[in-house]
Amino acid sequence: ENRSKDVGSRAQEMEVQELEEKMILKKIFRKIDEDGSGALTFTELESGAHKVSEFSQWLRVMDIDDGDLKQLFEIVDGDGSGEVDP
Repeated sequence: ENRSKDVGSRAQEMEVQELEEKMILKKIFRKIDEDGSGALTFTELESGAHKVSEFSQWLRVMDIDDGDLKQLFEIVDGDGSGEVDP
């Protein structure tokens, strides 16, 4: 029973942490979205990686360098539109 409570408690903590991280990423997304379109181009993403300190820190933590950034963008841009929506 205690183990079940621990697992449930840990799952709830992870959900809260995931929501907090999503909120942080949304704030970063808005800062990177230079034209205010609600979507990011690779140029905006690349620029944001250098200009927005929270984003560059996030990339460092995730061990994503400039070379990986283009590959990440292409993966996230599933429809090939050249833009990524939040």
